[in-house]
Amino acid sequence: METNSVTDSQSRVSTENSPWQVSQLSKSLRDWIDKLGRVWVEGELQAYSEKPAGVFASIRDLDVEMSVEIHAFTNSGAEIAPGLAQGDRVVALLQPTFWPKNGKLTMRVLQMHKVGLGELLERLERLKVQLIAEGLADPARKKPLPFLPNKIGLITGADSDAEKDVLQNAKLRWPEVQFQVQHTHVQGDKAVNEILLALGVLDADPEVDVIIIARGGGSFQDLLPFSDERLVRAAAKLTKPFVSAIGHENDQPLLDLVADLRASTPTDAAKRVVPDVVEERRGLAISIQRMRVRVGSYLDSQSQLLQQLISRPVIASPYGFVDAQAEVIATGARRIREIFDFRLQRGQGEIKQLHAQTRSLSPQLTLERGYSVITDENGKPLSKIAKSKKLLIRTSKQEITATADEVRDIK
Repeated sequence: METNSVTDSQSRVSTENSPWQVSQLSKSLRDWIDKLGRVWVEGELQAYSEKPAGVFASIRDLDVEMSVEIHAFTNSGAEIAPGLAQGDRVVALLQPTFWPKNGKLTMRVLQMHKVGLGELLERLERLKVQLIAEGLADPARKKPLPFLPNKIGLITGADSDAEKDVLQNAKLRWPEVQFQVQHTHVQGDKAVNEILLALGVLDADPEVDVIIIARGGGSFQDLLPFSDERLVRAAAKLTKPFVSAIGHENDQPLLDLVADLRASTPTDAAKRVVPDVVEERRGLAISIQRMRVRVGSYLDSQSQLLQQLISRPVIASPYGFVDAQAEVIATGARRIREIFDFRLQRGQGEIKQLHAQTRSLSPQLTLERGYSVITDENGKPLSKIAKSKKLLIRTSKQEITATADEVRDIK
């Protein structure tokens, strides 16, 4: 009955009038925490110490200021790799443990070892394959660099050789070049967050036309921030072209995959981002000389063409064409006159012939031969005349009025 009573007491709801005992709270917390099981955690080893009682330390997050305490008592069976030291990057299998006596939560270490180079390389290779599959390394998506940027955004370590190399070489090539420099950590746990912040600032600056991330090489571990997935994806989303100048030929960080241009060194980045004013002036001088030669050649050819045109008769003597055409017109007019005269004379001859023919058929000619025409007083020809009829007699030269006194029919 007492056991059931305790169980009922633990399962009842806590209220102001019926609060839990501390032991009841502690037992409930321990029961819930025990249900969490085990978890693998990766981080940086801090405050590491080995004591007779066991190993005590804390694991710090790789990106943010957050850590948890860990312990492994002697003879607890924990598998801890030898040679661990503060600052090592480790992977640990932890089990949350709650101590009811003092209400403290700790993380018990079951296994812990340093993150090996092979493991890191395997992770990076998997991430590389994923980024390529997503098309983030596709050359077609890379943005071209401006020929002469208005202002260059530079992300690098403060007072670093990489910063000096970029600034000095860029100004040697183009003295008027301007920079917007963002100083960040370029290795260690703070590097990624600071570089992400700097990228956002420069990408939002309307005066910045291109961004350079520069570092003067380093060991594989030193360059790990430049293979961080968050940084790589943020760089791939930039609206402005950016240049990766990490300066490491053997082990290329993943940032180089998504960069619009990968420079082998910070010096190389300066040479690739701004043109060389000496070379540009030399090229300009060559272009001007070529233009002069081409323009001179064109003028010479056009001058020769003009000379040829001027030497032609039609240009040398412009009135010659007019005279020739005038002669053609005069010849045509003379020919027309000749044809007209010929046709006129022929027409006159034809008229004379027609006149002669007409005259031969004319009644006047008959009258001139002694004949006359007799008509009535109205001029109507008469073939038969009545007695006392008034007559009009027409000869070739006279008209005679008469009266028929006597009429005889001729048989």
